Amino acid sequence: MKFRSILMAVSIALASTLSLSAAEYEVHMLNKGTDGKAMVFEPAFLQIEVGDTVKFIPTDKGHNAEVIKDMFPEGGTQFKGKINEEFSVTFDVPGAYGYKCAPHFSMAMVGLIVVGSEPANLDAITDARGPAKVKDAFAELAAMIGQ
Repeated sequence: MKFRSILMAVSIALASTLSLSAAEYEVHMLNKGTDGKAMVFEPAFLQIEVGDTVKFIPTDKGHNAEVIKDMFPEGGTQFKGKINEEFSVTFDVPGAYGYKCAPHFSMAMVGLIVVGSEPANLDAITDARGPAKVKDAFAELAAMIGQ
């Protein structure tokens, strides 16, 4: 019985320590960013740690956020929010996660979340498929890794 109580106490302490160290970030879905660009996520780039959470907020109507097929690490969280839906994603697998607003993808409304310091799947981001604007946007975002 004593071992079980000790194990329970250690588990509770560890869980509370982990939850205290995890951070939460917000990404706003906007028709116009602070830099004047149309159809943006703000911020479009985040570099976070394993266990951190990102809340996607449809500040302006008509947007969603969803991970792009083949642009997330193996075993990583696939997410797809509905139009005008606020939702949160906790990232438990390191790597790069490319995401988009489906209605505005052709306008390069994309973002990049890097979990950890050196994403093993970076090629999936730098070899992005789609319109030239999208490829250029991901090249700019990937250049921010480690800065």
